[in-house]
Amino acid sequence: MSEPRWVPWARRFVLGFLALFTLVPLYAMVSSSLKPLGDVQGKWEWVPTTLTIQPFFDIWETIPLAEYFVNSLVISGSAAILSVVIAIFAAYALSRFRFRGKNFFKMTVLSTQMFPGILFLLPLFLIFVNIGNTTGIVLYGSRLGLIITYLTFSLPFAIWMLAGYIDSIPKELDEAAMVDGTGPFGALIRVVVPAAMPGIVAVGIYSFMTAWGEVLFASVMTDSGTRTLAVGLQEYSTQVQVYWNQVMAASLIVSVPVVAGFLLLQRYLVAGLTAGAVK
Repeated sequence: MSEPRWVPWARRFVLGFLALFTLVPLYAMVSSSLKPLGDVQGKWEWVPTTLTIQPFFDIWETIPLAEYFVNSLVISGSAAILSVVIAIFAAYALSRFRFRGKNFFKMTVLSTQMFPGILFLLPLFLIFVNIGNTTGIVLYGSRLGLIITYLTFSLPFAIWMLAGYIDSIPKELDEAAMVDGTGPFGALIRVVVPAAMPGIVAVGIYSFMTAWGEVLFASVMTDSGTRTLAVGLQEYSTQVQVYWNQVMAASLIVSVPVVAGFLLLQRYLVAGLTAGAVK
């Protein structure tokens, strides 16, 4: 049965509207980053009269952007790696083994996603401060403390997602590996992990992006030496001036790692998920 003639036009209209909804703000960001500050603060012009790349050089001198960039890379990368590693073992246990309290643990992991993150802000702050006062281990204002904080958000989702993905992998593959002489750990590393790589990549991307753009906890749990990009961008706004062109230029620079990583992994991710759905 052929579709009505208006359906293709409606589809083009919706896709065109969504494209404009995405591209117009992006164009405004790019054009503002290439304007002098006076032009950005004046009347808005769709076609810039003066173009300059000076804001892309000034962003590194106005604030310590390079230091914030390194902090974000270390914190986000560590949170993503730890989430993936811990979630692999936890998800494998949930998928392949039976133990008392299994269903309760799964429901507890899922229920953590129902609460807003701000509810955990004060408890985590008090826990970190008390640990520092009692043991001398500095968590508040440190990279380690922020990594642990981000694990509390990304790890439950990672465990739940990987457990469902590993469930789709036939157990016969594990049994065949054990027949060949390997144990459960060997079956996990040699069989399950390669087969679940699309899900692992998706979890890693989610964990990295969650930590990369988080503002609330980064603004409370860090100091001037451990500040991340999401918080550091606020320093382009002072009591007497807002460097809008530098804000836009810095926003573009900040977006590069996430966009580049997504584009590099997109083809592999889509192909892997499609293959996983057929299994």
